[in-house]
Amino acid sequence: MKQFVFATSLVCAICLLGCVQSAPTPPPATTVNPQSIPQNFTSEPQPDKPVVDPAPDTNSTTGSSNDTEIETARPADKGKSRQFTFHYRFQVKDLKPQADAEMNRVRVWLPAASSSSEQDVKRLAATGPAEIAEHREAQFGNTLLYFETTIPESGEFTVDVPYQVTRREVLRGRDQLSEPIASLDEPKRTLFLRADKFVPIDGKPLRLLDMVELLTDRMAKARQLYDLVDQHVAYKKEGTGWGRGDSNWVCDSGYGNCTDFHSLFISLARSQGLPARFEIGFSIPTDKSSGAITGYHCWAWFHTDERGWVPVDISEADKNPLLKDYYFGGLTPDRVTFSIGRDLELIPKAVAPPLNFLIYPHIEVGGIALSKENVSLQFQFGEKD
Repeated sequence: MKQFVFATSLVCAICLLGCVQSAPTPPPATTVNPQSIPQNFTSEPQPDKPVVDPAPDTNSTTGSSNDTEIETARPADKGKSRQFTFHYRFQVKDLKPQADAEMNRVRVWLPAASSSSEQDVKRLAATGPAEIAEHREAQFGNTLLYFETTIPESGEFTVDVPYQVTRREVLRGRDQLSEPIASLDEPKRTLFLRADKFVPIDGKPLRLLDMVELLTDRMAKARQLYDLVDQHVAYKKEGTGWGRGDSNWVCDSGYGNCTDFHSLFISLARSQGLPARFEIGFSIPTDKSSGAITGYHCWAWFHTDERGWVPVDISEADKNPLLKDYYFGGLTPDRVTFSIGRDLELIPKAVAPPLNFLIYPHIEVGGIALSKENVSLQFQFGEKD
């Protein structure tokens, strides 16, 4: 495990969306004693050069350890937003028609982007082999799309659900708040403090806290946990096990993708009485105005009564250290959310147990979950469509 050093940077970074601007070289970080951090500890951004990430790997359709994500976001100016069309498109292939009606039955569930305080979403006319119904699951409030069909003679079909999206930048880890704080009722507080299957709130993850004297102030404590995860976990996708969001696994491995970073953060936050939630969607590339999206991206939020919900994007901070302060409380507008939460129950009820998380389509053929090998993901975006 990398040695943990609790440090705050004197500067953070904001980049102007859609153009490259020069930036001063930031001064070196100053190491401080955690006890000296004031109770109203916050971070303020300053301009920095954008960073374009390398091409991502291919994706899984099941939320397994082979999942990858593309993360190409960069900070925008304060209050920036981005408008784009997003096509949630995929092809199901290599199916074999069956004589038995039940074995020929195909059931398909999809996450659906929906409007929130961070994004305005309009779902456009979809294409597919059957009419798509909309459901809303009660636990997290996610919108789910569902349809049934039969295996066609061709053995394949394509689904395309397009959206018009306006996404706004989020800056919540700052001194001034321009909007009222939304209170968290007790059922939601309980929900976002409980353990998930792969996100424990005791045991191995808490050993990381042995080296830290946690502060009393909730924002300052959350920043300590953010720094701790960033120091312990390296952004790396090698071997097997990463991408599942298993806090115990990432404690041992010390590496992973965005799912692993934020699962560990959520484990630590909840263990300290900070409600925290998992959010997943897609990053929208900043170096082009249209093209393919080849993987997901996820981030996390924690809640304090003083600040409300505050976002963190620790895997981006790990990949872009100069933007570390920005991603504590800041999210670029170069993304779209599709679902929140873990251990998700599908509606209508699926044969499969609750899903680890939902970003790719879940498909069951003849009552058996379809292999990722039978699904070709073809997500696209365009600022002019």
